[in-house]
Amino acid sequence: GFVGTIVNQFLKLVCAVPRPWVQDPNFTIVEAARDAATGYSFPSGHSQNAVATFGGVALTSHNRRIQIIAVVIAVLVPFSRMYLGVHTPADVLTGSLLSLGFLLVLKPMVSTSKTTAMRDLIGFLFALAVCLLLYVELYSFPENFDAHNLTSGLKNAYTMLGCIIGLGIVYPVEKKYVKFETKATWWVQIIKVLFGLAAVLLVKEGLRVPLEMILPLYPARAVRYFLVVLTAGVLWPMTFRWFSKMGVKNELRNN
Repeated sequence: GFVGTIVNQFLKLVCAVPRPWVQDPNFTIVEAARDAATGYSFPSGHSQNAVATFGGVALTSHNRRIQIIAVVIAVLVPFSRMYLGVHTPADVLTGSLLSLGFLLVLKPMVSTSKTTAMRDLIGFLFALAVCLLLYVELYSFPENFDAHNLTSGLKNAYTMLGCIIGLGIVYPVEKKYVKFETKATWWVQIIKVLFGLAAVLLVKEGLRVPLEMILPLYPARAVRYFLVVLTAGVLWPMTFRWFSKMGVKNELRNN
């Protein structure tokens, strides 16, 4: 997902391919989708993210039902982008094939139990994020370059940098110290999800204004997403053992 997002953003800025209806005014589009389809068209970010996310689920899950659902979603999202008229087949196929390639290449690294493999992967991600950041900050884009895409490139570059630095801290800390338990009573799982989402949203949205008061806009965004990853990856999972014990104690009391 990280690799795909960085590469997708880079290609959008380098190729600068307009949306289909900009290239051909007679091109048919579902009007309700027009306002949300901003920026350059190639390759399709929705298609790339869907195939990366749900393709990854299909490759790593051992549950056949989950695998089927994931594959169906990974296929339907790219088709939906063409149906809406916001992307061409070239946009969709390129985004999808890129993600398939990333999945096949990176899966062995993610699947291995060796910490060095994940450390190398995170280092690679960090290098990609820095390259994107340097590109959007230092390259002299032409005057007629789409302002929305340039703004999007800056936001994504700083966001990815913050997230990947967070991932570089979260992975070894969680693996060595937290080792969070995923199993719990069903009602405890619901509490974990709801409060976990609340904690992440509190960091993501609650710190927006305070950070932007003391830091420039985009560096503040990087710090904010670094804290989002830290909260979701380590701080909140540290409570899971306590939640699991709480569910067990309640069941014993009822019995």
